[in-house]
Amino acid sequence: MRIGEVARQAGVSVRALRYYGEQDLLQAERSSGGQREYPDSAVDRVHLIQQLFAAGLPSRSVREVLRCVYSGTVSSGLLDQLESERARISGRITELLAARDRLDGVIATTRNPPPECTHGHALDDSAHSFQDATRGGAVP
Repeated sequence: MRIGEVARQAGVSVRALRYYGEQDLLQAERSSGGQREYPDSAVDRVHLIQQLFAAGLPSRSVREVLRCVYSGTVSSGLLDQLESERARISGRITELLAARDRLDGVIATTRNPPPECTHGHALDDSAHSFQDATRGGAVP
C-alpha cells in the first residue's frame, strides 16, 4: 500500500507517516522506483500510534510500546513505566470528567436559569464555577 493510501485510510497526513518512519514507529519497504510501500497492517498501527500520542506518550515510549505489542513481551522496567502512564491517564480522565460535569452545569444553568437570576448572571456564576473546577480550586 502506498503512503497516500495509508494516509487516507488512517486519516493522517503523509507528513505524519514520514515522521513516524523517521522515529522508527512505522516501517515501509521501498519499491524499485523508490516509493514507500506499507503492509496492510500499517493503518491499524498508525491508529495505535495516534492513540498513544494522544495519551501523552513521547515517541521514545511509543516505540517501546509498539515493540511489546507486536512481540508479546514486556520488560519489567517498561511495565512499571506503562503502569505509571496508565495512572497519569486515569487521573487526567478524572479531571476531564469533572470539567465535563461543570460544563454540563453551565449549559443547564444557562438554558434554564433559576428565577432569581438573570440569564447573564447565571452564565457568569456558572462560568466562574467551571473555571475554578478546571483549575482544581474550591467551588461554591
